[in-house]
Amino acid sequence: MEETVLTKPLTIEEIRKKYGQIRNVNIQHREKLTKLDKLALWITVHVGSMGFFIIIFVWTILWMSWNTIAPVHLRFDPYPAFVLWLFTSNVLQIFLMPLIMIGQNLQSRHSELRSEQDFLIDKRAELEIESILMHLENQNDIMLKILNHIQKTSEGKNS
Repeated sequence: MEETVLTKPLTIEEIRKKYGQIRNVNIQHREKLTKLDKLALWITVHVGSMGFFIIIFVWTILWMSWNTIAPVHLRFDPYPAFVLWLFTSNVLQIFLMPLIMIGQNLQSRHSELRSEQDFLIDKRAELEIESILMHLENQNDIMLKILNHIQKTSEGKNS
């Protein structure tokens, strides 16, 4: 009769030691940000908003209107010089920059929410798997005890 070698699977504690606990990388990332990184994020959040875009838009309209309609002696950048320079070099860049940043911020917020949700799902799955592993571990212990009992019983009958 061939003797089967039964090996006990890793316990939950052994698995935890081997692989470690799941960590929230978003929190770790936020904790590692330098002051300059935080400043850059603050600027991005505030400049990349519809409020900032509206301020730039209103300022541009006021600037162009003042320099077109105001009394000549009160104009600080008379027509047509400001219009050509403003539209060719700045307006498109000033309007597009906040719009692009708004889009990036929205995508980033969405990505962060997905990431947080993925973490929560992973954490829940880890707990469910732990529970299943504990049940399997208990079943393995019971099966080993039963097999040992059967082997002892059959050895007792064969002797």
